[in-house]
Amino acid sequence: MVMNKNRRFITKTIFSSLIRRRSRIAVALLGITIGAAVLLGMVTLCYDIPRQMGQEFRSYGANMVFIPNNNQPTMTMPAIQAAVNLLPSEKVLGVTPFRYDAVRSNMQPYTIVGTDFSQVTKTSPYWQITGQFPTQAQQIMIGVDVANMAALKVGDKMMIAGKSKQGSRFEEEMTVTGIVKTGRSEDGFIFINLHDLSQLLEEDEQAEVVELSITASENELKQYIDTIKSNSTTIDPHLIKWVTQSETSVLGKLSSLLYLVTLVVLVLTMICVATTMMTVVMERRKEIGLKKAIGADNKSIAKEFLAEGLILGIVGGIIGAICGIIFAQVISTNVFGRSIMIEFYLIPLTIVISAVVTVVACLIPVKRAVEVKPALVLRGE
Repeated sequence: MVMNKNRRFITKTIFSSLIRRRSRIAVALLGITIGAAVLLGMVTLCYDIPRQMGQEFRSYGANMVFIPNNNQPTMTMPAIQAAVNLLPSEKVLGVTPFRYDAVRSNMQPYTIVGTDFSQVTKTSPYWQITGQFPTQAQQIMIGVDVANMAALKVGDKMMIAGKSKQGSRFEEEMTVTGIVKTGRSEDGFIFINLHDLSQLLEEDEQAEVVELSITASENELKQYIDTIKSNSTTIDPHLIKWVTQSETSVLGKLSSLLYLVTLVVLVLTMICVATTMMTVVMERRKEIGLKKAIGADNKSIAKEFLAEGLILGIVGGIIGAICGIIFAQVISTNVFGRSIMIEFYLIPLTIVISAVVTVVACLIPVKRAVEVKPALVLRGE
């Protein structure tokens, strides 16, 4: 019973002290709130940025390719599908096969490329298309260099002649449905549906290269490659290094920057709290001296100040966590144009860190408080 009364008295004293000095406490609370908001916001961004940036980097094209193994010229579509099935389906954005062959048009040599147009936009979103992709037989899409050389535009006819793998010759009149511009080798190619090319070549659908766009880190991609190599004897997977290394480098530097900013903010929060609590100690020197004079020991004085700091840390952490979620959501929406995924276990972690940082910041003011000499203070010295 006596213990409960003592606890109620101590609790009342702590809250009374906080309320009496609400202007100074509000400054410390604001600092803690800002620190907690930045902490949760930045850490949330650090966790979610790989996903967000992974989506952005996919606009630069594929990050993995399949090529034939054992010096084989092509890969069969069943073998390609079996290898793709070894990858996490939720991370595979697109799989685009390419089959190359030589043809002629008006006595000029060209390279014709069979592909899956439904997948091209997923692995090569940087392609600039005038017109549209072929959707029917006897339709093709040409690179801008081919269009300029042959003086063709969308809707024109183009005669394609070549030789099948069985030795027979073919000559077909194709309709140009689109013109592609990439600034790369694609500008000099003629594109046709892979199924239509296989019919012209009189062979089963095959591919010489398969481009894949996968939302995964470089380490994850390397694990996928090891898995495919151990399960397939006909396909040799490789990373497109300039894409994956650039992505890893940018993400690493960005994460380091965010963590550095978070650390600086936490240090500033500690300084703000320590300065405010030091001022509070100086204002309460007579009160502390009086408490010591009537029997309070250093331990009880220290507990009182640390309890005040703990309450400030918890309240500031809760408010800051709410603000941090809003802060991270606003940044993600404005920068990436999509909502952020919140790791909810970070919320209680943020509150705990805020409380710990506040208590640590109170240690120096508490040391000053327990060093107060009752006799000197009560005499006004």
